[in-house]
Amino acid sequence: MDARVDHAVSRVDIIPPVEAVARHAGKLLAAAGLHGHEYALDAVVAATALASPAPVAILTSAPEDLRMLCGNGIRVIKA
Repeated sequence: MDARVDHAVSRVDIIPPVEAVARHAGKLLAAAGLHGHEYALDAVVAATALASPAPVAILTSAPEDLRMLCGNGIRVIKA
């Protein structure tokens, strides 16, 4: 693995989705008026980010979806 990628991965917190996160994700989807499998993963990422201590940033190729799910509490960065 490239040394830069290895360094970046070493700085990432891996948080397994638990039932509470899944339930929060469902509530986020409902509140945003979204449904379907295309938003499910974004909702789990959003719920995890919202449950994490600040500061939190999400790097994504779909910033609009995550901004709808996270609101203003999380920094969303387009990758």
